[in-house]
Amino acid sequence: MFGDNDYEEWKDLLDEYNQPIYKLPRHLPALSFGVAGPGSGVPFHFHGPGFAEAIHGRKRWFLTRPDERPEFHPNKTTLQWFYEDYPRVKIEVELFECTIRPGEAIYFPDKWWHATLNLDTSVFISTFLSP
Repeated sequence: MFGDNDYEEWKDLLDEYNQPIYKLPRHLPALSFGVAGPGSGVPFHFHGPGFAEAIHGRKRWFLTRPDERPEFHPNKTTLQWFYEDYPRVKIEVELFECTIRPGEAIYFPDKWWHATLNLDTSVFISTFLSP
């Protein structure tokens, strides 16, 4: 489930889900639901603001401000980046890090660079706030 959602098709799931109560003026939410294995993740990228919540498993986050592009290769997995580049990159840029666990959420600001690394089998949902 990603992007424009067919709320009727996903009604049973969405009836069980309480979206974050925080909203941005003139922004509507778009939901993304995912299941991923340990060691998987998403390389550095950016987009509009939103929230990510862990339903099952732990997900590690790496973030930098919009004006501090971290060094990464788009064809390298986050796990490869972590083992090969992370020790150097965390010295070169101000890297914000956290691990979210089931029941926890993170807010990612507009255009902040971020990458994720699933530490366990993970189930997660993201709420993207778009204009």
